[in-house]
Amino acid sequence: MNIAVLGTGMVGQAIAARLVELGHSVRMGTRDPQKTFERGAGDEGFRQWMDANPAVKLATYAEAASFAELVVNATNGAGSLDALRAAGAERLDGKILIDIANPLDFSRGMPPTLFISNDDSLGEQIQRAFPGARVVKTLNTVTARLMAYPALLGDGQHTVFLSGNDAAAKAEVASLLRSFGWQDIFDLGDITTARGVEMYLPLWLRLWGALGTGMVNVRVVR
Repeated sequence: MNIAVLGTGMVGQAIAARLVELGHSVRMGTRDPQKTFERGAGDEGFRQWMDANPAVKLATYAEAASFAELVVNATNGAGSLDALRAAGAERLDGKILIDIANPLDFSRGMPPTLFISNDDSLGEQIQRAFPGARVVKTLNTVTARLMAYPALLGDGQHTVFLSGNDAAAKAEVASLLRSFGWQDIFDLGDITTARGVEMYLPLWLRLWGALGTGMVNVRVVR
């Protein structure tokens, strides 16, 4: 499948590399490919990451979205709507849009707060802004490494959530998640349920602080 991963940070890198490993063709979207290529990203320069992942092609948001059959929003939550506008509504129409981003506000330092909560969510804002896209919220409740390789924790016996209005889109995303190794995929319901998984982030951040690692997740027992 041709997939666009919008965002070149740690999450975008983890998802893009995993998708290529699974046989997909990936375009990584950014505002300015040349500036992104030259800057540092994560623990090493982005140039070095690209050298290690030559199958991932860097493109503008619009170019990546045009190429893709499925789009992953792995941008910073504060910039997600602008990035998707740059991708272009006409290039997102009819496509599954997996939203991994979180509405985190770092303006007052750590831990961040949420700039959207309670009666709205970033996932809902994206669906309203791009009504032709088939938005599915998922993977935002775990760290990047676990998104791509859930078996690294507890033999994969932990839960990932889905929120979205389109049942067929959620089924396709669930299939993609299973290819990553996810076994327990919990469909919460329509896109309004993204409020719950986004508001889980303050607890996740405190678990990370208490345990000293982001390699942590929950399991729904029923």
